[in-house]
Amino acid sequence: MPGNDLPLVEICVEGIDGLVAAQSAGADRVELCASLVEGGITPSLGTVRAALAVARIPFHVIIRPRGGDFLYSELEFGSMLADVAAMRELGVAGVVVGCLDAGGSIDEARMGALVEAARPLAVTCHRAFDMTRDPAEALEALIRCGVGRVLTSGQRDRAEDGAGLLAQLVRQAGDRIIILGCGALAPETVAGVVRDTGLTEIHFAALRDLPSGMQWRNPHVGMGGDDVDREYRMTVTDPELVARTIAAARRA
Repeated sequence: MPGNDLPLVEICVEGIDGLVAAQSAGADRVELCASLVEGGITPSLGTVRAALAVARIPFHVIIRPRGGDFLYSELEFGSMLADVAAMRELGVAGVVVGCLDAGGSIDEARMGALVEAARPLAVTCHRAFDMTRDPAEALEALIRCGVGRVLTSGQRDRAEDGAGLLAQLVRQAGDRIIILGCGALAPETVAGVVRDTGLTEIHFAALRDLPSGMQWRNPHVGMGGDDVDREYRMTVTDPELVARTIAAARRA
């Protein structure tokens, strides 16, 4: 780890360049994703292999076959099990997963199967948790499944607004599961959230947009819907923002 000070800092990144930027700025761990515009989906095997070649810190790989909800078809769930097996064989540090049932509870059968398939990798439940009907019961369900940590903003967009629930979850978790706090954490907010909640691990993205280097641009075609300009904006991890947020967190 880059340092022994708490809280431990995980940075959510898109792709290999994001991982390099995060570790250069002092991150302790990375969550490796593709397509953060969709909240993060599973990166390619090529990206994971490239990450293993350059990573000096542990990284966990999100296993999410698509954007949208966390109620998966049998075929989608089968693909998640296959992706988990591939990550285990590649030797990554951990995987990040989440499955709900239609009623808004943790799907314990599927989560248990994913944990079993991942062994001995670390397993995090992602923010599917924030979409559950009863967070206290959802936390107990994840503990029963053998999940090691849960990523949550306290069921609000911003950790500041979810701080009350985050503090309750930290108390409820004890030493049985790690609460990995997130939710618009920034240099101006992170210290207060850490103090108010007792979090020992935090997660944030620290993104900024850069203009594309493309000189020729076709104004008549967009690859991702109506936002044609999206083709010519790159969303990247900002190492300076990562470093400032880490520094603020460790002054808490």
